[in-house]
Amino acid sequence: MRDFKSKVAAITGAGSGMGRALALELARRGCHVAISDITLEPLEETASQIAQEVGDRVRVTQQVLDVSDRDAVYAFAKATNAQHGKVNLIFNNAGVSVTDTVERLRQEDFEWLMNINFWGVVYGSQAFLPYLKEADEAHIINTASIFGVIAVPTQSAYNASKFAVRGFTEALHHELVATHIGVSCVQPGGVKTNIVKTSRYYPEDNQAPTKEEAAQAFESFAALSPPEAANIILRGVERRRCRILVGRDAQFLATVQRLFPERYHRLLSWLRNREERRRATANSAS
Repeated sequence: MRDFKSKVAAITGAGSGMGRALALELARRGCHVAISDITLEPLEETASQIAQEVGDRVRVTQQVLDVSDRDAVYAFAKATNAQHGKVNLIFNNAGVSVTDTVERLRQEDFEWLMNINFWGVVYGSQAFLPYLKEADEAHIINTASIFGVIAVPTQSAYNASKFAVRGFTEALHHELVATHIGVSCVQPGGVKTNIVKTSRYYPEDNQAPTKEEAAQAFESFAALSPPEAANIILRGVERRRCRILVGRDAQFLATVQRLFPERYHRLLSWLRNREERRRATANSAS
């Protein structure tokens, strides 16, 4: 896609984090946006921020949407096309997380996560495809994660969903490679979003970090801000990249996995322990 001016982009999970940052950056570049999220208040805040920055130079429509509801996603696609006259881009960005061991993981939590992280992407891709075929330029952008490349303890459900998104998106890319519709799989590393704060988090024992501590640790670990991530993603879309690694940590982890496909967890465990020792030393010194 050469540029985003006068295009129309639909975005799920646009009430915060990367979804909001994508909506704002696209609007700055002259792209009309159809934004959606599970609750109204953060969605209205995103719309307000767009209005403050670009005024009425672009059209913004909004819809409360549960991406795990197939009929609702199809209705969102139909409404976006009707309200804007076309659709050029769909960012299937909405996502959630669950932290628990496989042994303790509740079936309802696993299903809740998969319905949003995986089926929401499938529904969004299928629902918007007929409208994207009618556009002169079009692109599907599905958010996976670097956790769709590597697996880590207590994230089995999240890993499963993101590995699934990656496989689904790559297959879709191969199906559409000869058409005018681009397909990208976004694989972010650490981006400062609310995903841990809004997660379903179950400490394994009394010694495990609390949810608040886990959120703080993620915040300190995450290297990129949502606007920085959004710019990387849009650059990848402009270049019609199938795989968009977001952040140096994502690039590093993807390389480690490729070089040590069966032993990468040992290296990552060593690096994590070294970082914990470094922080403990720094805290005791202060």
